[in-house]
Amino acid sequence: MPWPAVVDGEPDDHDHDHAHGHSHGLVDDSIKRSRDGVRAVLLALAILGAGAVVQTVIYVLSGSVALLADLIHNFGDALTAIPLGAAFLMRSERAERVAGLFVVIAIFISACVAGVEAAVRIAHPSPPTHLIALAAAGVVGFLANGAAAAVRSRAGRRLHSPALVADGDHARADALVSLGVVASAIVVAAGLPVADPLIGLAITIAILRITYQSWHTIRGHDHG
Repeated sequence: MPWPAVVDGEPDDHDHDHAHGHSHGLVDDSIKRSRDGVRAVLLALAILGAGAVVQTVIYVLSGSVALLADLIHNFGDALTAIPLGAAFLMRSERAERVAGLFVVIAIFISACVAGVEAAVRIAHPSPPTHLIALAAAGVVGFLANGAAAAVRSRAGRRLHSPALVADGDHARADALVSLGVVASAIVVAAGLPVADPLIGLAITIAILRITYQSWHTIRGHDHG
């Protein structure tokens, strides 16, 4: 069966209907976009989920606040795949924008949890252990977030999804944040255990900055 969109004489304004998903024959492109979006979301979820599981095991061993901050954030980041994937399945731009706002809220909550834990550990010091494993956890977080950022950003630009773009920017910044865990292991090994909760606090501040940037991306698209 021929594609109606490419039949001779078909007016060019059918291209404009593509974004609305109701032009003749172009619903198939809408379905393809949905599948591509879900595929990107699930791949990023698998990458971040695997990294978070590894970090969880190492956190149980080390008790590092810096790692806990990174871990909480990475789990929260992975869970944003749920509303984002649902939005793509619904093939709704409005749902994608709502999912983008959910991403921002998840980032903010993770920052608050990490900040509280860092403050508690500053007041009641408990130096982390298993420092080599702790540094390895930071490297795992860096690699997982970097890979997830590449998947999300590439798909977000291709599919014109502001939520995926925001999530990609967020994961890219998270990759740098994860290096704070490596720094914590190095500084604690050098004899400054108080550096661990302080770095956890610095990671919290970085997460809050990511929150603002992601919110700005979503809000900018809404008003664009």
